[in-house]
Amino acid sequence: MITITTTRLACAMAAALLFATAAHAGRSCEQKPLNVQTIEQGMALAQRTSQSLDAEHARTGARVVVLARAGQDLSKYQLRYSHLGWAYKTDAGPWRVLHKLNHCGTATGDLYRQGLGEFFLDDLWRQEAAWAVPAPALQAPLLALLNDSRRSVVLHERAYSLVSYPWSQRYQQSNQWAIETLAMAAENGVNTREQAQAWLRFKAYQPTTLRLGALTRLGARAGTANVAFDDHPSEKRFADRIETVTVDSVFEWLSRSGMASAPQALSL
Repeated sequence: MITITTTRLACAMAAALLFATAAHAGRSCEQKPLNVQTIEQGMALAQRTSQSLDAEHARTGARVVVLARAGQDLSKYQLRYSHLGWAYKTDAGPWRVLHKLNHCGTATGDLYRQGLGEFFLDDLWRQEAAWAVPAPALQAPLLALLNDSRRSVVLHERAYSLVSYPWSQRYQQSNQWAIETLAMAAENGVNTREQAQAWLRFKAYQPTTLRLGALTRLGARAGTANVAFDDHPSEKRFADRIETVTVDSVFEWLSRSGMASAPQALSL
């Protein structure tokens, strides 16, 4: 399922105060009402990001970027960003983001097509945006796929785990959907998650390894429906090695492989 939303950067503050969603990724599921400062910061970040992406488009012609936000403090894992999606410039001009979000408190997620305002209109840990520009050869196939409401959902799996194993098809977290979709756009013949993951291995993608002890895993699994570890190989899980797809690992891989530029960032 893709949920289409229509918030614009110029939306009224009063209307923004009414906006709330129970779908999140890369941030805490704690429900807190949006305040005026949060809205102002989110919209300002969205506007500055839009201006920077427009400048990138004018300079290079790029219409697709990998866009990230910092919704949670992940510094204890040496990670800077928590969530990414595919941002693309529409024919009408504005940038849109296609990304996967988890339904908080549940074990499912869906795809959402949003404006930059919605992408950043959140209680972010840090008011910062980061993006990488895919190589010219990837621009057209990515843009075509992102604009195709049928093809863009082919590799989506609703079963969600925040720490899903990159080489399993049991669950799928947000960043994992994004790079599997990249595989589908980049390689003709990739039509399943198994094929996408084989392509990612071939292209030397390396996930992040989190060191999570048994008590941490037990507490996380018991405390929330969107965390599962049963898709991880036993020998890695029992050695406290949990591998998953992170924004930082994606940025590093894209830059190292030459499939995208080095990430750029801006903050308020």
